[in-house]
Order: sequence, then structure tokens, then C-alpha cells
Amino acid sequence: MAYRLSGWFRSSLKKRPVLTNTAVYAAFYTAAELSQQTFNKIYSSDKPEIDFAAAGRIVTVGSCLYAPTLYHWYKFLDRKFVGTTLKVVATKVLCDQLIMTPILLAIFYTGMGIVERREDVFSELKAKYWRTFIANQAYWIPAQTVNFLLMPPNLRVVYVASASFIWINVLCFIKRQTTDKK
Repeated sequence: MAYRLSGWFRSSLKKRPVLTNTAVYAAFYTAAELSQQTFNKIYSSDKPEIDFAAAGRIVTVGSCLYAPTLYHWYKFLDRKFVGTTLKVVATKVLCDQLIMTPILLAIFYTGMGIVERREDVFSELKAKYWRTFIANQAYWIPAQTVNFLLMPPNLRVVYVASASFIWINVLCFIKRQTTDKK
């Protein structure tokens, strides 16, 4: 059974890479967001209920934004910088973290502001961007080094989706924090 499922998955990655990567990302986003909400329900003093609408919004924005973008981005990086030497890997990681990450984080917070119908769709971006960016760097620089050094190109987005389970919990935690209004 596992062998057939594995074969189907590999075939799907070849035939429909963007759709397959988006489905994988959506699964990990869903698991991470619901685990973050469950953690809050158990450990928070106010015991908030699971908010499936909020989960749906974050899963939609996250998986529809990240998976297709990263699929094409990694293909570009792999064409532009060929190989796994330390110089090539460092170049890919720096490009990923200093070019793509700022864009994706800005679009994530702005997109969430739009789907949450905030009056100021940029308010959360302004309040949480730098904290998120710094946390992102601490987590993703080592993770992306492994990605570009060891992962075959066709599994890059799947690897990132898997590693994202932890990152998405961090992102959801930061997103859920209230901002101090001055």
C-alpha cells in the first residue's frame, strides 16, 4: 500500500508538480495551524475554541501563495546556480532569504489583511514584519542549506513543506500575537 502511494505521489509530482506541491503545502499548513490552535486551546488561559474559518484563511493564503511561487523560484535558482558546492548553496540560500523571503512575508501579511477584511490591510505587516523576518532567518537559513545541498530539485518544495510544519507554527504564533497600539 505504501509503495503504491509513494509511486502515485512521484508520478503526480512529475505530471502535476504545482498542483501536487500546493496540495502538500495545504496539508502541512492545515496541520500546523490546527496544532497551533490546539496548543493555544490547551495552554492559553482564555481557552479559545478552534477557529476553522481563520484556519481556512491562513491555509488558503499560505498554500496558494507559497507552493506555486516556491516551485517556480526553486526551478529558477537551480537553473541559474547549478551544483551543490558551498558557494552555490550559499548563493541560493542568500537569494532565497534576501530576495524571496521579504516578498513572501509581505504578501502573506497583506493577503491575510485582505481575507480578514481589515480596514488597514498593512497594519499587521507593519507591526510584525521584522519580528517574523528575524525568526524566519534563524530557522530557514539552516533548513535551506540542507534543501539546496542535499535535496533533489523535484523534492525541494515537498522538503520545504515538511520543514514548514515547524515554521508555520512559529508564523501562526507570531500572527496570533496582539500588537500594542501606541
